[in-house]
Amino acid sequence: MKTTLFSTHKFEEQYLVKANKGKHELKMLETRLTKETAILANGAITVSLFTGDDASAEVIKELNDLGVKNIALRSAGFNHVDLEQAAKLGIKVARVPAYSPYAIAEHAIALILALNRKLIKANNRVHEQNFSLNGLTGFDLNGKTVGIIGTGKIGAVMVKILHGFGCKILAQDIVEDKSLIHLYGVKYTDCETICKQSDIISLHLPLTPSSKYLINKQHISLMKHDVMLINTSRGGLIDTKAVIEGLKTKKIGYFGIDVYEEEEGLFFEDHSEDILQDDVIARLMTFSNVLITSHQAFLTETALTNIAETTIYNLDCFEKQINSGNEVNINGSK
Repeated sequence: MKTTLFSTHKFEEQYLVKANKGKHELKMLETRLTKETAILANGAITVSLFTGDDASAEVIKELNDLGVKNIALRSAGFNHVDLEQAAKLGIKVARVPAYSPYAIAEHAIALILALNRKLIKANNRVHEQNFSLNGLTGFDLNGKTVGIIGTGKIGAVMVKILHGFGCKILAQDIVEDKSLIHLYGVKYTDCETICKQSDIISLHLPLTPSSKYLINKQHISLMKHDVMLINTSRGGLIDTKAVIEGLKTKKIGYFGIDVYEEEEGLFFEDHSEDILQDDVIARLMTFSNVLITSHQAFLTETALTNIAETTIYNLDCFEKQINSGNEVNINGSK
């Protein structure tokens, strides 16, 4: 099957080639999918998209006019795809529902530890031959209250890890995981209680209309002074401007993110020779208690292997016209 892969990165190419085993004709492009670049899919039956690609209604119509029948996402999230337009035009959409919850959770833990123990600052000092410990004081995770918002596969792994540190864990989700309550003493509550009682808050839920700007000025006002806020899910869960105000007033003492609401066209690319045009993230970068990684939480060998293998499996199913079990409809479900 002729497939055009947009936003293909060097770090994933070898995994895709290995998983494909020569079965499908893969056209790998570094180019991001937009209305202007959709023409590059001409002749393809399927396109494969990454998180930063634009699969809005207008772009999907362009793809349909070119004869594209399927969209294979190389991600679990699908908020960048207009599923209603795809369904209207008869274009099937399949995703990678789970590639490695451990990769994401472990990265979130890395952000927590690096922020708490000021590892970036400490490393920079040592390289400058400054071995002073002043200003590097952290805190014990043991005994701290951590709020986990979203206890799906990733959130559940976070709970397991944090329980090992000796943390008290509060959680919020539409569906309560009884095993987490039984095994790790998790207490389910509401978002407001988590904001009021947690020393650390970590987000692990999808971006939906109801979760948009979940962390906003109101919720930040409820948080403990010097709270640590971590987001490895979707940038739109956080009102970044409200967080900046929280950082300025020292309400938020630590902020770690692997995702950013306006990351399209910024993350995954080398802009070292450019003038940064995004004033919001530029302001974030001025805070010494902010740690930003550019959507790399998923970047492990295990995750890349699973993403590639599931993507090729979805192509196999498109070609055979059978349901892969990974298809999503306009309601966001299989």
